[in-house]
Amino acid sequence: MAITIKKITKEDVAQVVSLMREFAEYEDLSEYCTVTEERLNAGMFGDNAFVEGLIALNDDRAVAYALFYPSFSSFRGERGLFLEDIYITEEFRRHNLGEKMLCEIARIAKLLGCERIDFHVLYWNKPAVNFYLKHGAEKNDDDRHFKFAGEAFERLAS
Repeated sequence: MAITIKKITKEDVAQVVSLMREFAEYEDLSEYCTVTEERLNAGMFGDNAFVEGLIALNDDRAVAYALFYPSFSSFRGERGLFLEDIYITEEFRRHNLGEKMLCEIARIAKLLGCERIDFHVLYWNKPAVNFYLKHGAEKNDDDRHFKFAGEAFERLAS
């Protein structure tokens, strides 16, 4: 197994979108996965792009990806990265690939002057919860994820 981890480039976008759809299926969220190559490309490489990512390749086949972007904790005054996704295909789990990707994200965060990495995990995803706890993540059961999207977002923005 010759796995390479590198920053996502424009040439990788199609494979990342494919993995994102696989991830959405795993989390039983396929109905919400409306990402397209064009939208991901714009978020990562277009004007005002702010999303970065890593891809893990086994030869030329994408087997994992991670997406992250800058964040800021106002009360603590800490710069951070928000880890939006980290996904590894089933075949390549339990081979330390998640740890390698997480360590690379932490190195990138440190180089950017960040002090933390924030993320969400679905409560039922015990393998992911255990993975993050094993690596020292702090869990806060009081946090709830809210968002403004669709009509509510448009109403607020107008």
